[in-house]
Amino acid sequence: MLRYLKYYISTLTLILAIQICFIGEYYPTIFFICFSLFIILGDMILKQDSSEEKYSNEFLLNFPMYVNYPLLTLVLFLTISSFNSSSNNIFYLLSSQILNIDLYEFKLSMNLFDSVSLIALMGLFIGIMGTVPGHELVHRKNNKFDMFVGNWLLALSWDCAFAIEHVHGHHKNVGYSIDPATAKRGENIYKFIFRAISKEQKDAWQIEMKRLKRKQIPIISIQNRMLQGYMRSFFITLLAFFVGGMLGMMVFLLCAFIAKALLEVINFSEHYGLIRVVGEPVCPRHSWNSNSTMSSIYLYNVTRHSSHHEKANLKYWELRSYDSAPMMPQGYLTMLYMALFLPFFFHRMMAKKLLDWDENFANQKEKILAKQQNKNSGISLLADNQ
Repeated sequence: MLRYLKYYISTLTLILAIQICFIGEYYPTIFFICFSLFIILGDMILKQDSSEEKYSNEFLLNFPMYVNYPLLTLVLFLTISSFNSSSNNIFYLLSSQILNIDLYEFKLSMNLFDSVSLIALMGLFIGIMGTVPGHELVHRKNNKFDMFVGNWLLALSWDCAFAIEHVHGHHKNVGYSIDPATAKRGENIYKFIFRAISKEQKDAWQIEMKRLKRKQIPIISIQNRMLQGYMRSFFITLLAFFVGGMLGMMVFLLCAFIAKALLEVINFSEHYGLIRVVGEPVCPRHSWNSNSTMSSIYLYNVTRHSSHHEKANLKYWELRSYDSAPMMPQGYLTMLYMALFLPFFFHRMMAKKLLDWDENFANQKEKILAKQQNKNSGISLLADNQ
């Protein structure tokens, strides 16, 4: 039973956040720090998990992803209400009577550190507990319920484009220069975030318009999946306004942007500097893999990215560990924080991994392309090894 329960860790984290974050001063800050350290140190201390188990009860594996949506939405609206300038709020009353949380007293106790921590934590939560299971579910194109839940999870970060571009674009173009989620060697992380977001939107619209044209459906139609996605996110934004006023709505939009930006940082880390020759098949070597235990549990094995890109139809518990694939040097959250806040060290650390990839993983055609990228990377360790 424990092998099922481990995938409920994100659900438990959301429940703990509801109980702890809104107690009073410094609690959000402490929770944010402890949550980050729990994942980072867990990845460092725990042995790498290369196990490949077989499961018989799929519902128990799917349920934590389904229940994440109401729990995540509840934490989100508690956060939004904490920034509401008015104390005359029905959500204050409901949270007091049902959850025994005094949001008015919490709002009065909240300092600048708590405000920043709460927004940062909410961005992380939407990314980890929303986008990641959403990613898993929108890959199940033939299951209407899973697609429904997955799209609503992605709506929390205004990311309907992901359900289309990632599934129908990124998986086809990974490793190509045209892929918005594949970062070039030496690419600036902040420029990458905005480039990836804008190109994903553009590519998703192109994919959807081709689909509609093929089915002879007008672009302005209820069957346009991009418009459906925007309406889902707009509905949540409207609720945020009713619950938290203008400031609460702005807080939600900021949290959504942070979650989307963090997704792009993860994309940055998963495919940084890797190259695929046009027309050649996607292989395990075209993604940075990770078997870090804590990251794998929290992120529903999306860490086993080499297997995910080799066979995108596999469910998260079916992914293979691929110990022989190119490996990330650290766990996911460590890589995320390093890429964002210590980009110089990220590029330096990954330069060594890329040299190893060029030597031991790349085929002859990929080596030629890699040499050109190394030359243009601006990283001396890469440029000097030509």
